[in-house]
Amino acid sequence: MRPKVLVLIKRTSFQTFVVERKDPRTIELLEADHPTVRRLRSSHDSHEATVRELEAALDELGVEAITRVGPERVSPNGFALVVTVGGDGTLLVASHQVGPETPIVGINSAPDTSVGFFCAGKRGQVLRTLRAALEGKLKVSRLSRMEVLKNDEVLHKRVLNDALFCHASPAATSRYILEVRQPRDRKPSVEEQRSSGLWIGPAAGSTAAQRSAGGRVLPLTSPALQFVVREPYARHGRRGRLLRGLVREGGTITIFSKMRDARLFLDGVHTEHKIELGDVLTMRRSDEPLLVVGMRKRR
Repeated sequence: MRPKVLVLIKRTSFQTFVVERKDPRTIELLEADHPTVRRLRSSHDSHEATVRELEAALDELGVEAITRVGPERVSPNGFALVVTVGGDGTLLVASHQVGPETPIVGINSAPDTSVGFFCAGKRGQVLRTLRAALEGKLKVSRLSRMEVLKNDEVLHKRVLNDALFCHASPAATSRYILEVRQPRDRKPSVEEQRSSGLWIGPAAGSTAAQRSAGGRVLPLTSPALQFVVREPYARHGRRGRLLRGLVREGGTITIFSKMRDARLFLDGVHTEHKIELGDVLTMRRSDEPLLVVGMRKRR
């Protein structure tokens, strides 16, 4: 039987705003060669060239491929492999649909403008990367994901990068009570805090916002969750105790909201939840890891 592959392809900004929406402001800036959009066309052209290379590779490999473009929701059940074409953001969005048994491999379609940390290959390497992935010749990394609950109801079980809890307005102070409980702790550590918000996430996201906010870069295989407080307010000159730290497997991070209009963002800006006064958020390691094929080593 031919292997069945699900291909999820990014829709570029050029495709969205110029080709489809014909946004006058974007077109005006492109015609003026404005620096804010200068790479828009070149990134799109690189992406399209990678898609053509992918199509040729799929034909040569003789796989049964189902292709979707953009953020369309699909079920990856029954597929031998999920392939994303774009960058880390494309794989991140796709990962929310992928369960713990289906491997996913990323192709970086515009490496000049995209980091592609989660990606195994790029333009010029597509056939080699896909063949190696299908033949099981690439290393498979089992990445921890995070489960998030609101008032004891599950919001998400597949957070790969991070969660950001903060006030709805970036200019406002975030007020909350933070509770950190390690496994087998008889009593949690608790602290009332004011800050610009709070990052929480698994190891895969520790090189991103957590690191920028002062957190540690964790080994990819670490089962720990990390929390990092953004710009903490030191009341009466006293520095807080729970400003950053790790929670081992089996532990939890709990946030009690003291804000009437807060937000919880999961893996970026597209998954957003409104949080109100008295709401309780709990973060713990998910029982649904993600199998990522061919990730390059961290530097």
